[in-house]
Amino acid sequence: MGAGKIKVGVVGVGYLGKIHAEKYAHIPEAELIGVVDIDRGRCEEIAAHTNCKPFYHHRDLLDQVEAVSIAVPTLSHYHIAKDFFLSGVDVLLEKPVTATVQEAQELNALAKEQGAIFQVGHLERFNGALAAMNGMLQKPLFIESYRLAPFSGRGTDVDVVLDLMIHDIDIILSILRAEIEEVEAVGMSFYSSHIDVAHARLRFKDGCVAHISASRISPERVRKMIILQQDSHLSIDYLKQSLMITRKDEEGREGIRVEEVVRENEPLERQLQAFLKSVRERTPPVVSGEDGQRALEVALQVVDVIDRAVKGRR
Repeated sequence: MGAGKIKVGVVGVGYLGKIHAEKYAHIPEAELIGVVDIDRGRCEEIAAHTNCKPFYHHRDLLDQVEAVSIAVPTLSHYHIAKDFFLSGVDVLLEKPVTATVQEAQELNALAKEQGAIFQVGHLERFNGALAAMNGMLQKPLFIESYRLAPFSGRGTDVDVVLDLMIHDIDIILSILRAEIEEVEAVGMSFYSSHIDVAHARLRFKDGCVAHISASRISPERVRKMIILQQDSHLSIDYLKQSLMITRKDEEGREGIRVEEVVRENEPLERQLQAFLKSVRERTPPVVSGEDGQRALEVALQVVDVIDRAVKGRR
């Protein structure tokens, strides 16, 4: 691909898709050609706001762009992404990657066959706190994460495991790169018809254990992760984009050393820039379609364990 601007589009301009469009409109490497939404009024509003063309069906954009962000409800991910791949367009697909593992497998196979870039929108991978942790991970013994949010009504087309917990599942899988031996989980619905609160325990074959909590009925927003290692304790706050490192003091001395690293950035902008870099240089994306599929597989395992437990209580 040449040095010119990359022609991009956004399919689905709800809460998140609107931000994608706004970011693309201001990224020098991108030329935002158009946005797509079935809500004509919304589509025209965002198109005017970002100085691009409105389209009312994703197929109208197929031959207009080189790359696309897809931010529609999960049930539509598969068929929309498939159409773009078949047209030779690179895709950034919001998480969860698809509704089923089979759909994810088919998209990954199609992207590979077409030589297309396939990135999944696991946004927290671009959080400054995770970047600050580079080089500090050795062999985690225990991981604990909390992702809590007040109920907003947004994202309720899927349960809290696929809406919120999947972020931490993806991060933990990227950290450990080990197979899961056992999954335990509990959860319940509260405001929506899906699971709104969930707790999972993942035991990995390398001995590490991860406790993951997710809720969308919390009175406050919390996005934290703790990683315990042999010689250090890492505490990540995704909202503050901070990393607190606690270590044993120098050999022969009592006490501990604590240091804090704050690396604030704009994760969504970094995600889009990374996607555009992969598109231009034809390099593997930071979060691949295979990563998205693996996170989905584990998330669906958690959902299945919860569903079986609920049925067992009836």
